[in-house]
Amino acid sequence: MSVSFEVAAAEVRDALTDASRGLVEREAMVELVALSAVAGEHLLVVGPPGTAKSEAVRRTSRALGGAYFEYLLGRFTEPSEIFGPVDLRKLREGLVETETAGMLPEAEVAFLDEVFLGSTAILNTLLGLLNERTFRRGHTRMQCPLRVCVGASNALPEDDALAAFADRFLARIFVEPVPDPRLEELLEGGASLWADAAPRVASLASLDVVSQAARRADLGPVRPHLAQALRTLRAAGIALSDRRAVKVQRLVAAAAALAGRTTPGVADLWPLVYAVPTKEAQALARDVLRDVLSASENPALPAAALEASAGPLARAQRIAQAGQALLEARPTEADAVAAWRLKLEGVAREMDAGFAPEALPQALRELRGALAALLEDASTRAA
Repeated sequence: MSVSFEVAAAEVRDALTDASRGLVEREAMVELVALSAVAGEHLLVVGPPGTAKSEAVRRTSRALGGAYFEYLLGRFTEPSEIFGPVDLRKLREGLVETETAGMLPEAEVAFLDEVFLGSTAILNTLLGLLNERTFRRGHTRMQCPLRVCVGASNALPEDDALAAFADRFLARIFVEPVPDPRLEELLEGGASLWADAAPRVASLASLDVVSQAARRADLGPVRPHLAQALRTLRAAGIALSDRRAVKVQRLVAAAAALAGRTTPGVADLWPLVYAVPTKEAQALARDVLRDVLSASENPALPAAALEASAGPLARAQRIAQAGQALLEARPTEADAVAAWRLKLEGVAREMDAGFAPEALPQALRELRGALAALLEDASTRAA
């Protein structure tokens, strides 16, 4: 039975809500996996080890459905570990064919950790698979059902030889360890993940309906706004290649479709920030596109839209809320004061790490003063 666009979009939104549950500070990443899947593009996640990159992709894949493939690449990873072994029966007949069952060529969602450590043979084969959805190896030629490949790395590659491969990942997100004020949420959420796998509340049929709506979207009305945003980025020294500029339209159309809109508007331009290649350039893009991004809105991808449009301001708002909640929850029991003070110090450290003193937003400046006074008072009492 066919599913209507409205029902399909709602099912995908529910799936993303379930997939994000228990993942602290990774909601935007979950949403970008889905956005990339609808757009038919790929996502690169850059961040230190142990920051729940694989867990976020795994849960999103389970929520959306479809065959999933995951692998940690290394310098000595063999192509057969990714694409499948050579079929020995066919080899006896003189044909070099690959057994792809359960391997990357048959996956619909894939996660490749340390993706830039792959050998030249692996990366060259991946280029065709990612770009054309075609697997070629020996006598094997097959179309692949891949919706999205998520690559992960500790850092962007510095080797120019990897530039062409890295450019196949249109969307990019940079993640950091969970900050001190949210450690309790991290521990609680992490414990819940052990017993609570994300239920599959969407289906590939629903994802296909939303993807088809994105492909049919009328980009005519929003295209002048996108072109002007690209000019603004160029004027600021942020140059996107022609290929990335063209392909970002797919992300804009996918964002609109996931929000239940058949015609993208200015509210759907925020994925442009994720198409900017580096963390520093993304921060600058948020600044120079502030007026355009102020219209960002997406009920299906709220965390990703907020991070793209607000960035540091969104973080400042969250820190202010966490700090204010701590100030209002000042304990009276002596045993609880020490733990409360550690939380205050964590909020202060996050402020100092995220904002230069002269760039501290007004709400945080007032909060920083209150925290400093309390911490100084506590130190005096302890002495």
